[in-house]
Amino acid sequence: MSSRRLSSGGKKKVNQPGRIVIISSPSGGGKTSICQRLLSPARKKKGWQFSISYTTREKRRGERNGREYHFINNEEFNRLAKSGFFAEHCCVHQYRYGTPRLPLEEVIRQGSVMVLDVDVKGAFKLRKVYPRAITVFVLPPSVAALRKRLKRRGTESKEQLKVRFQNARREMKLFRRFEYVVINDDLNTAVRQVLSIIDSHRCRTKNLDMEQIVKITG
Repeated sequence: MSSRRLSSGGKKKVNQPGRIVIISSPSGGGKTSICQRLLSPARKKKGWQFSISYTTREKRRGERNGREYHFINNEEFNRLAKSGFFAEHCCVHQYRYGTPRLPLEEVIRQGSVMVLDVDVKGAFKLRKVYPRAITVFVLPPSVAALRKRLKRRGTESKEQLKVRFQNARREMKLFRRFEYVVINDDLNTAVRQVLSIIDSHRCRTKNLDMEQIVKITG
């Protein structure tokens, strides 16, 4: 059943609020690849969106400002943080990251889906602001696979790589603080599992449209 229906005035009425989907993982876990697959053209047409974070780190090869991230300096980041622009912000791997608040609020009102690719710290902070958000933690199939993925990216120096690996090992132990865990051994399988989680989440008792349920059950 669609989350929207036509009211007597012909306008769309949102029966259920939009879904905030928080995808998190240690560096090299594969959350970014999963998010890219989730945002297919077909799902974008249905209103699925990707939350573009703000960061103070430099662009990597192949990245574009406003697509993967909004790249800004520390001064601008401070200004936005003080104004309440971010739903959450924190420092990760010596750089600052922030999630803009307004797009999340709009998605909730519209009844659509917002996918977020955030680090573990950001996920915990967002869950406090949006307690009904879906939280998915992506794990690599093994520590050896994680190390291989981080090296293969070739985007960090040896020292930066060491810091990321140490942080990743620590973050993996926090999997119990997420609602769902997906092991990313095969990307296609992992994407299907995340889609199943999103589709079934509204069937949980606490997320039901109680007005509709009462009409059925009396």
